[in-house]
Amino acid sequence: MATTEALKMPAAAAGTAPLLAVRGLEAWYGESHVLHGIDFDVAPGEVVTLLGRNGAGKSTTLKSIMGVIGKRKGSVLLEGKETIALPSRAIARLGIGFVPEERGIYSSLSVEENLMLPPQVRPGGLSLDAIFTLFPNIKERLKSQGTKLSGGEQQMLAIGRILRTGAHLLLLDEPTEGLAPVIIEQIGRTIAKLKQDGFTIILVEQNFRFAQTVADRHYVVEQGKVIDMIPNAELDANIDKLHRYLGV
Repeated sequence: MATTEALKMPAAAAGTAPLLAVRGLEAWYGESHVLHGIDFDVAPGEVVTLLGRNGAGKSTTLKSIMGVIGKRKGSVLLEGKETIALPSRAIARLGIGFVPEERGIYSSLSVEENLMLPPQVRPGGLSLDAIFTLFPNIKERLKSQGTKLSGGEQQMLAIGRILRTGAHLLLLDEPTEGLAPVIIEQIGRTIAKLKQDGFTIILVEQNFRFAQTVADRHYVVEQGKVIDMIPNAELDANIDKLHRYLGV
């Protein structure tokens, strides 16, 4: 198991202040205590994944960072600003965008209306033309009902919608779940392009082979704690250990 300091500080970013620093993060669903002291850092421009078995606390970690869970405590610093006591709308205005696993597409709205629904919270959001360049499928379906899209197209719409807002830290929960391989490849190219353009991304992903194609580092979550960090370049060398962690 990695040391606490190794879990916290990216080797590639030693001496660089993290964009996001999570310390001692705990969270509850009602009386159920789900997170038990999550600790990790994300450097500016990094893509990191949270890996772990179902129920380990990965999605809850994203929801806790975003402030959309009932009770949480600990510390979540974004660019040095403490956000743990802020409501989710204030956290969004700081530049964090969350794409939940269920995608949140409104069936009563067209694709265009879904795309334009979130307000711009900061300067620097992508233009519609830039979004259509990433996801040409969306442009072709603007007048369609949002939930008439395929699963892959709905995922593209959910990501594109967040990119409009000006968010620079993206929280993506299971973006490839249930998608065809050709769509997974497109999502992977999109993540690579967003990283190239300076976005920082935290990715919850069950498919660690996909995660390996896009991420810089991988945090392993087990029973509500981060128990290890594996640099992407060392993933193959640690594959047996990762299989044990994930129960593969």
